[in-house]
Amino acid sequence: MEGDAFKSMSADELWRLHEQMTSILARRIAEEKAKLEERLRRLANANSAIGPNRPPHRAYPKVLPKYQNPKNNAETWSGRGKQPHWVQGQLRAGKKLEHFLIARPSIVRS
Repeated sequence: MEGDAFKSMSADELWRLHEQMTSILARRIAEEKAKLEERLRRLANANSAIGPNRPPHRAYPKVLPKYQNPKNNAETWSGRGKQPHWVQGQLRAGKKLEHFLIARPSIVRS
């Protein structure tokens, strides 16, 4: 409808048009909301289906410490992951990782 058509309509006709538009908009909004809720339900089902069926994280074997803090024997490091602060400090002081190696008895096989 053009602007002139609205000007020629009575207040009652405009009010009926307003009510029709409101009901049409409410219906379309409800339809869109229902579609979105259905999509959310499907996504939730898909996510819950993925979660329990995932294989568990691989269990890593226990790694023996390879390096030991000479100032505190309780502080050890396996050589994996981020370097501990005591290792970083010793390296900054000019020492090398070889200084902190834990002596392991060699296994002799016959």
